[in-house]
This record gives sequence, C-alpha cells and structure tokens, in this order.
Amino acid sequence: MTLYIDPPDWPGHGRLWSHLVSDESFDELHAFAASIGCPERAFERDHYDIPEARYEDAVRAGARQIGSKELVRRITEAGLRRPKGRPAPG
Repeated sequence: MTLYIDPPDWPGHGRLWSHLVSDESFDELHAFAASIGCPERAFERDHYDIPEARYEDAVRAGARQIGSKELVRRITEAGLRRPKGRPAPG
C-alpha cells in the first residue's frame, strides 16, 4: 500500500492544502483517509484535500512525501486521474 502526499502549497479558504492520492486504487485511498480521520467531503474526484495542520498526520501514518508534478504523474500513469470536467469512469 503506497499513498502519496504533496507539500501544503495550495491556498484556499484561508489556509494551505496538500493532496493525498493512491496509485493503486480509490478503495485504498478511501481506507487510508478514513484511518487518519479525513472526512469524506474532503474527497475531490481523484484526491483528498488535506489541510496543512494535518499534513504531518498523513506522513506519520505512512503517506510518502512527493512533489506535486510527481503526484499527478503517478496517478495519471495508474489510470486514476480524473480532471475537472471529465466524468468518472463507469
């Protein structure tokens, strides 16, 4: 099981955010997010938005720290990328 998280560099709602992804499956991603107390509403298409204050929690739980470009590359290659405006498969 490998989960990835990028640095909390993304501004929104008065704070900085990271993206948490899996390059294996959405089931793996949802299970990991639930295990660190991430609410379902934080899921957006292909990732969870993680506030800066919870970044270290995700890393301590096993998420690997990688850059944003690498994160997108990994989920794209895994077939799990769901850009805005494109419907989810199935």
